[in-house]
Amino acid sequence: MAEEQQETKQGEMEGGVNCLAYDEAIMAQQDRIQQEIATSNPLVSDRQDLSVLKKEYAQEDTVYQLKIKDLHKKYSYIRKTRPDGNCFYRAFGFSHLESLLDDGKELQRFKAVAAKSKLDLVNQGFTEFTIEDFHNTFIDLIELCEKQPSLGEVLGSFNDQSVSDYVVVYLRLLTSGYLQREHAFFQHFIEGGRSVKEFCQQEVEPMSKESDHIHIIALAQALNVSILVEYMDRGEGGHCQPSRLPRRQRTSHIPPL
Repeated sequence: MAEEQQETKQGEMEGGVNCLAYDEAIMAQQDRIQQEIATSNPLVSDRQDLSVLKKEYAQEDTVYQLKIKDLHKKYSYIRKTRPDGNCFYRAFGFSHLESLLDDGKELQRFKAVAAKSKLDLVNQGFTEFTIEDFHNTFIDLIELCEKQPSLGEVLGSFNDQSVSDYVVVYLRLLTSGYLQREHAFFQHFIEGGRSVKEFCQQEVEPMSKESDHIHIIALAQALNVSILVEYMDRGEGGHCQPSRLPRRQRTSHIPPL
């Protein structure tokens, strides 16, 4: 009887060890993939001719090739962002600040909204000490744009990992804050029986979590801007599906990638 119990415990231990080793192997593989992505992809790329998209899809893939032609009618170039789960926030941050380099009036309006946003988050219960550095980095970038820097300087800031990630963190916090302020509305769009706060803790605030319509709408509303997203999917028709979220005069264009 004692021998059977010992064998059972030993089997349980071996099973646990095997599971642990498997989990560690999976995590190591994920780390290698992330390192490869980081090595081969800048956080935000230089401008690239739209023709680069044609090479990324097979010529016989008529659905995508037709949609690339459709994009050519509206855009002459794209920028790629690193596919690390933060690409929406990084693409929006750079694209919007790039557009503000030629619009001083809108830049001042945007700066005022951004400056006030920290107080709004603190009033919601976010810890000021925790969010202050992220907010300061965001404001520093906006103030850099006030000095009329070259586009290369702004691009350089977004390719500085620490600066770029701090901006992403703050944009995630703004998104979370707006979702929670308007929880009565957004609750209807959250699946799995989670509260808005739980959704934000699990799907919005953590780095590397992908974004969807709900994130885009919340960030656009929080900063009082409009974001235009071009969707390339397998839908028929030969045209990309543009989506303006929400409908406002000022628009930031997010690359169709």
